[in-house]
Formats: sequence, structure tokens, C-alpha cells
Amino acid sequence: MAAAQIFAVVIFIGMFVMIVLDKIERHIVTIGSGILTLVVVFGICMRSGSAIMDTLAIRSFITKDFWYQVTESESKGINWATILFIAGMMVMVEGMAKAGFFRWLCMKIAYMVKCKTVPIFITFMVMSAVLSMFIDSITVIMFLAAVTIELASLLKFNPVPMILSEVFCANLGGSATMCGDPPNIIVGTSLGFSFFDFLSNTGLCAAISLLVSVLFLYFAFRKEITGGKHEPVDMSKFPKPSEAITNKKDFIISCIIFAMAVILLVTHATTHLTVASIGIFIAAVTLIAFGKHALELIKKVDYKTLLFFIGLFIVVSGLEETGILKLIANFIGDISGGNVMLMIAIILWVSAIASAFVDNIPFAATMVPVIQSLAETSGVPISTLAWSLAMGTDIGGSATPIGASANVVGTSVAQKNGYPIGWGKYCKKLAPATVIVLTISTVYLFVRYL
Repeated sequence: MAAAQIFAVVIFIGMFVMIVLDKIERHIVTIGSGILTLVVVFGICMRSGSAIMDTLAIRSFITKDFWYQVTESESKGINWATILFIAGMMVMVEGMAKAGFFRWLCMKIAYMVKCKTVPIFITFMVMSAVLSMFIDSITVIMFLAAVTIELASLLKFNPVPMILSEVFCANLGGSATMCGDPPNIIVGTSLGFSFFDFLSNTGLCAAISLLVSVLFLYFAFRKEITGGKHEPVDMSKFPKPSEAITNKKDFIISCIIFAMAVILLVTHATTHLTVASIGIFIAAVTLIAFGKHALELIKKVDYKTLLFFIGLFIVVSGLEETGILKLIANFIGDISGGNVMLMIAIILWVSAIASAFVDNIPFAATMVPVIQSLAETSGVPISTLAWSLAMGTDIGGSATPIGASANVVGTSVAQKNGYPIGWGKYCKKLAPATVIVLTISTVYLFVRYL
């Protein structure tokens, strides 16, 4: 077992380093590391066929619990429910984009505030947070950043403060619900929490933090937003929101499908439909509704991200099967000495600092079995540790340009349009905002759960 543990750790660290260096595409790194784990750790060192089968988890597809679950069962190996859910949401979002939903929404808001820069700045921040509660933050930022740059060229303002603020609020909004951020999907599907569980726990903390963040970011960027003389905008020359809708029928259908997805996610604790069922159903409805464009939507799905997840789950399973995660849990337990307050603080801040420099998705996947072991050994409710982990990974990723996928997307869209955002500019504004929200989260967790 010692050899298996050493190889599992070496493969995991190697995978992390390769992801940070970003020389090879992430999905190739995790899939390669996953194959190494299956062959070297489980095959050569452990000679365990059952460990390989448990990790691949193919049998889960034919179990009733995978699709319809009344009591929570433990998830091991590849979390296929997460994979199918994300794939289903990707199909839905591509359909919404094709129908012009995002462009219409942004243009509508610009019209409502008569294209005044400060109201647009505040509204787009709030919209970024709210949309990210239901849609992957990567997608939200992709569209918001593009529309922000379009508005900036029309209204003659610098889009960088707005894009940075949208990125921060997207990560914050994503922390509020189970489907908002990939780490939350992993925590929720692995530990059996519902959409409403997240909304009533991390959601409340996110709402308090959003109010503070909007104020902080407004004052941080005040001079850049209000500086310079903005001439009154000739609204007659401004593109009308209706022009963003490419097909009225598709637009209405995409709105209905989006509403269905939200309703199913909010009620899934009552209906007992799993996120895998919801993801497949929403994807199927979208593809049927878009008919002749179905193939185009399927082609646009980000398969690299799905492969990234699959490889990642296999590598983490290597740490779990060899008992490494149990050792980490015991270590955190020993440091905290059974002190619940210290345990919460360690999980929150360590998760946040780690997520600022490495992708928060693999970190969350690694920590879920760790907090399960901690809950068993310390007697602390698993939910308390889960909310600490979720807030830490979701918020910590905002501190640096590489901490979360939304940050990478936002800064690359800005750069492509001639607005480069360096580490200095990014961290100067968003690192303090991250520390403020983490401090609020720490106080919130202590007050509510201790």
C-alpha cells in the first residue's frame, strides 16, 4: 500500500503542477493522469480490479438511485451525475445564446438606465451575480464581457473596471446555489445537498457579501467609471434590444426551458429527481425544441471540460482508495484539536488560498472526501464543513487571474479587444475584495453554525 500511496500522491502533484504551468491542455493532463492512476496505482501496485471498477463507476448508470434518489447513497470514483448535469446545462446555454437571450438582456438593461455609466456598472454587477446563480459563470462572463466591450465602444468608457467587477460578482453569485459553480455541483452531488440547501445556507452569505462587494467595487473603480466627460448618448443610434433576438420563437422556447431548469433544480429535493436526470431531460428538451440546429448545439458543448472532470475524478479516487485523504483529514483534525471554530477557519481559508492559485474544481473534488472523514472523526455536522468548503473554493478563486475559469475568460475577452489586464491591475482591486468577502464568510459561519 505504501508504494500505491506514493504513486497516487506523485501523480496528483504532477497533475496539479501541469495544470498550473498551462503548457498542455488541461483535459489532456487530467485524462493522462487518470490513466496513470488506473494502470500504476490500482493495476500494478494494488492489483485491485474492484478499485478500478469502483473508480470507473459504470455500474452506477443502471442503478435506480442514479436517476431517482429518495435516500442519499455514497458516490465513489467518477461522479457521472456531475458530468451529465454540466453537459445538459451546456446544451441549454448554447440554445439560449443562439436565440440571442444574453445580448437581449444586456441591451434591455442599458436602455432602462438610459445608457448612464454608473447605473450600468452597478446593474451589470448584480446581473452577473444573479445569472451565475443558475448558469455556469464561464458562460455568463463570456457574454457579459463581450456586451460590455460593445457598450464601452458605443458609450466611450473604459470596460476594464466593469469586466473585473462582473468576474468577481459572477464567482460570488455562483457560490449561492448548487448549479452556480462547478465546486458546488461536486459538493452537492457528492454529499446529497439540494439546490435549496445551498440557497438557504451559502446563498444568504453570498447576498450579504454582494451588497458589500458592490459598494467596495464602486468606490475602488469610482474614478475610472466617472472620470472623463461622457457626452449624452443619442439613443436613436443605439442598437435596439429587439435586434438581439435572432428568432422570436426560439427566444420564447429558450426562456421556457430555462424556467423549467430552475424549477426542476429548486424542487429536486421534493421530486427526488437527481441532477443527472435533470441534466439529461433539459438537454433532450433543448435539442428537440431547436430541431434542425440540434447538431450545431451538440458540437458547441465544451467536451474538453467534461474530459477534464472525468480524469480529475479518477486521480482523486486514487488518493481516496489508498487512504491518503484519510491521512489529510486526520492532520486537519489534529491541528484543530477538535476545535470546531479552528476547523471551519482552516477549511475556509486554506480552500480560498489554494483556489487562488490552482483551479478550484480539482481542489473541491479533493476536499469532499477529506471533510467526510473529518465529520466522521470529529462529530462536526458534514453540512457545516461543506458550506465552509464551498465558500472557500468559490470566493478564493476571485483573488488572481488564474484562480477560476471565469477570470481567465473575462481577462482574455478584454485582451482580445485591446484591453490587456495584468496581474498587478487585477490583484490590486480584486484581492482586497476577496479578503473582505472571506472575512464576512468566516463571521457568518461562526455566528450561524456554532
